[in-house]
Amino acid sequence: MSPPIMPADPRPVFRFAPTPNGRLHLGHVRSALLNAEAARRERGRFLLRIENIDPARCRPEHEAAILADLAWLGLDWERPVRRQSEHMAEYAEALARLEAMGLVYPSFETRAEIAAAVAKRPDWPRDPDGAPIFPFERASAAARAGRAAGEPFALRLDMKAALARLPPLFWSEQGEDGIAHVAADPAAWGDVVLARKEVPTSYHLAVVVDDALQGVTHVIRGSDLKAATAIHRVLQALLGLPAPLYRHHGLVLDAEGRKLAKSRGSTALAELRAAGLSAGEIRRRALEG
Repeated sequence: MSPPIMPADPRPVFRFAPTPNGRLHLGHVRSALLNAEAARRERGRFLLRIENIDPARCRPEHEAAILADLAWLGLDWERPVRRQSEHMAEYAEALARLEAMGLVYPSFETRAEIAAAVAKRPDWPRDPDGAPIFPFERASAAARAGRAAGEPFALRLDMKAALARLPPLFWSEQGEDGIAHVAADPAAWGDVVLARKEVPTSYHLAVVVDDALQGVTHVIRGSDLKAATAIHRVLQALLGLPAPLYRHHGLVLDAEGRKLAKSRGSTALAELRAAGLSAGEIRRRALEG
């Protein structure tokens, strides 16, 4: 992997990194505002990154809407904007390094096959997001033959082998009472996907590569991603990448107490704008909701 892009000055670097698979809602606005405000307060830099590795779900019109919404809120960011779809070679380079360490293997199983295997074991462990831990062993000789034959496959991290190479991992978490050192539990995630069958990378791999290459020093994001920091610490440690200072903020919840989500049709910022709410009112709702 290419060396990190070092900032031209020593200022801290913050980023907001939305996925353009729908319109922004108040939860996104909270993250964007907290990052922009922290950058202003710390006299740092504020970056916008478009995490569009999935061509089936990410659309240019959604990206354009995100940029328009953020500008309407009064936010400004450095140019050019980094778009993940333009940097697949960098993710491939990082993945190749992990493969050279013997820590990556192909997974040919379909979602249906994984679900069927887990259904036979109701007590099968689940990861912090509630999904079943991958239930199969590392790829067999037959699976490697399938790769050679051109069958579609995902690439997974051999978590047990990876952790055997590393000391206990921690990350630094900024809280109300200062900075705490949080013990990471990567094993709870099992053999995570690093490249999907249809996409040559994954969120986890791309985000750690991006943060390093952009010189990101502070990551402020929702608490729903806090547990996933353990995966990011493993990848950072294996690839020799720096670890930012993390802060995981509370989520904006709907009337039923659930986090806002595009998949559930949570009210978009565009709808609130159309209803006549001012940028100031939306900022207040995002930060206080």
